[in-house]
Order: sequence, then C-alpha cells, then structure tokens
Amino acid sequence: MRRLTQSLCLALATVSASPALAQTSPFAGVWLFDDAPDYPGVTMMQIEQRGRVLTGVVTSEWYGPMAMQDVRVEGDTIRFTMRNLNDRSRATREWTATRSGNTVHLTGHIWSTDAEQDGRRGTAADAAQRTFRVMPLPPEQALSPDGLAQTPPMGWSSWNKFAEHIDDATVRAMADALVSTGLRDAGYIYVNIDDGWQGERAPDGTIQPNDKFPDMKALADYVHARGLKLGIYSSQGPKTCAGYEGSYGHVQQDAQTFADWGIDYLKYDLCSGEWFYDTRDTVIRSYQEMARAVRATGRPMIFSICEYGRFDVGSWGRAAGGHLWRTTGDITDEWQVMANIGFDHNGNPANTGPGGWNDPDMLEIGNGGMNHDEYQTHMTLWAISAAPLILGRDLRETTPEQLALLTNRDVLAIDQDAKGVQGTAVRKADGVEIWRKPLSDGSVAIAIFNRNDAAVTADLLPADIGLGTVRQMRDLWSGDTLAPDATKFNLPAHGSVLLRIS
Repeated sequence: MRRLTQSLCLALATVSASPALAQTSPFAGVWLFDDAPDYPGVTMMQIEQRGRVLTGVVTSEWYGPMAMQDVRVEGDTIRFTMRNLNDRSRATREWTATRSGNTVHLTGHIWSTDAEQDGRRGTAADAAQRTFRVMPLPPEQALSPDGLAQTPPMGWSSWNKFAEHIDDATVRAMADALVSTGLRDAGYIYVNIDDGWQGERAPDGTIQPNDKFPDMKALADYVHARGLKLGIYSSQGPKTCAGYEGSYGHVQQDAQTFADWGIDYLKYDLCSGEWFYDTRDTVIRSYQEMARAVRATGRPMIFSICEYGRFDVGSWGRAAGGHLWRTTGDITDEWQVMANIGFDHNGNPANTGPGGWNDPDMLEIGNGGMNHDEYQTHMTLWAISAAPLILGRDLRETTPEQLALLTNRDVLAIDQDAKGVQGTAVRKADGVEIWRKPLSDGSVAIAIFNRNDAAVTADLLPADIGLGTVRQMRDLWSGDTLAPDATKFNLPAHGSVLLRIS
C-alpha cells in the first residue's frame, strides 16, 4: 500500500516542559519515520521550543497532525499524551520518544494498537515535503428529502463474512445467489461491496479499484442485469477502516466516479476521519459534504451514515442526506452482542420513518455464532424495529432453514410496512419483553421476546395489544391463525414470537 507523505498543519499544541529546560532542547526540530507500519502510520514528529515550553505534533498518514499534550522531559526521553480518537473509555494514551544522537525511538498506543517506530533527524525542507493538507469543510446546510428509502433498505454486504477479502468474482456470485435463492424476489436488492476494493489514485486523483476489481462499471452492469443494485464503501478520512484509500480531499471526485460506475448505494464510514471530525458540527458537515456531492452527480444513491451512533446521529441523519444511520458499533455473531444492540441500542424511534432509518447494523443469520431460536429472535427484533435488512453471510451456503427465516413474507411485511413506525417495548418483566408496532392497515405487530437462558411461558395482556377488539391473531413464524383471545405463549431460551393482530 502506498504510504502517504504528509505532515502537520501550522497550528501547534502548547504544552509545559520541564522547568530545567533553559537552552535549546535536543528534541526540538523535525523527526522523520521512513518505515512507518500500516497503522497508525506515523511519518513525522515535530517539536518546537519557545522559552521553557515545548510544543509539538505527531503526524499520522491515517489521522493527520495529532497534538502532543503534557510534554515532560526526563533525560533522553520525553513523555507526552495524545487524545485516543473518540474512545471515551481511554480518552488519552501515553507516548514516549527516546533520543540517541540523531535517532529517536517512538512508542505509544492509539485506539487498540501499540505503535513503535524508529526515526531520524529531518529538516524543514523534509517537513515541507510531508505536509498534511488540511481540507476545509463547507458550512452546515441541511439537505431536503430526495424520495429514496421509503422503506428500510434490504440487501447484502460483504463485510461480516469476507471483511476486506472481497473480489469481483465473489460479488458476482452473491448477486447470482440472491436471484437463485429467491432473496431478490423477497426484496433483498442491494449488493454492497464494503471495505477492501480500493486501489491507488491516478495522477489526476481519480480513485482506482485494486486488482481484485478489474472493471467496476462492468461489475455494476452485471449486477443491474440481474435486477439488483450495486453498493460501495468509502470514508471521509484519509484511510478506510481496513487501511485503504479514503475520500479525504477527493469527496466530489469520488462521488462522480461512483456515479460513473453506476453505484446505487454508498456506505460512508467515519474511520480515520474521527481524529479531526471529532465534534458534532464537523461530523455533520463531513457527511453533508459527501451527500451534496452525490446529489450533484444526478445519480440516485442510498446514503448510509456509519459513525457508530455518536452525537445523537438520528436527530440529524436526514439533514445530512442520510437514508440510514448506524446507531451502534459493529455487530458480531453472538447472542449477547446482538441482543445488546437490538434491544438496547437501536436508536430513538422518533427519528425513524419513510426516507430515513435507524440502523442497528447487519443481519448475522447463518454465520454460525447463534442457534436457530436466537437467529429467529434476531430477525424478529430487526423486523419490528423497522431496521434495514442487510445480509452478512456467504449466500451460497444458505440452508433451507435459514432461507425460511430470511424470506418469510409476513415477517418482511412487518419490517417494510409503509407506515414506517419503529416498534417499541410496551412491557418488560423477568426477562420477557413485549414489543408493539402499529401498521399501516390499522393492525398491530406484537413481538414477545424471551431474553432468559431458560424456556418460559409468557402472558399477553389486552393492554399490550392496544386494540379495543381483537378479531384475528396470526403467528407469523408458524403461519397459524390463533384464537383471538390467546394469552399464553411458550418461548424457548432466547426465543421469540411475532404476531399480527387486527
């Protein structure tokens, strides 16, 4: 991967040095790191002395100039702290730089990774060659609805199963599988390439796919010919989460490239942008910048905001041009993780509805970490929450049992209901939760969840349903019509029931 040769902006953070620092410190000046590891890719450290005060920045090809804080000189070592991105559990992390003549050994920790690099003395001319170009953001300007995503988007994404190990042939195979399994006809129409497709930029700055994707336009044509739509992924930072080329400094250019390829869906992931887009204002403006660039191309694209639920994203996601916005960190194929996200971190229901949706992340059904009852609960919870339904497994390995969960048309109708209401819990007791969702035809969906590790018998009360008279009750998973006055439901551990009541 090409290493960026970038450096700091002019502003330096001011921090106190040792009172004994009277003469020019041997640490002052430019330090270059020529063999930067892929992450965090520190390329330079610059330290300036003003009287008894040292100021400085560490420049990363992922995060740009990072201000050094609380600098202390201890013999041939300086110690300092740096902000640890947006990790509120560890707001700052300790770094050290130990000098030996004209070399320096730098150690530190950023996000969840240890950094250790050796550097050498550099000059002002060296620093100028590695200058990080800080890009201004446009002023905040809300975008109007564009009519897309009137129901939660449905499709497939490469990340949960393949991560960055994705290629053209696999994407084509997933498109074919959506058709052959009937998933396309059930509504799963988006084929989304997540991280790992990016190559270098051409001399004019145009992003190129890597060797695994020889022709993006041809791939889009292949997907479109099967009645499907193609999605892609980028980041507003210099690097994507997997370390590929982000859209920083090329926002308008990338949006036009995506449109020229025939892209229909863009997931925009904060990733390395989270260092300098670290406030509500800058995050909103960075998403609005790409949303406006996409709309300027004239090609309709679903815009997926992925910044992990920060800064109450649901309250401004629509104004930033979003059609869905992540409410949480990444899901994994584990009961506790899925349940924590789906039950407790699925976004404010007041923010969701036609044109914009809370996104608790992708479906893990079929990846092997949960049993059938847990996967049924996963699907039930996402459906009653009006969540986007984005599959995250190898579709070629879908079993009939899994396919039945994913293509149950009565269950999908709850998720895709035109009223667009996100269901909410109306009663919780002893590990059992009753959720209700009003539907466009005047009926209601009722989900009964057992969060316990053992089977239970759950009671359904008239107050849970909220209708004056019950004429019909259907169990959507079994397909059975139940007695209108049914009140007792047997649920296995981590199991669920989904009812449509009119």
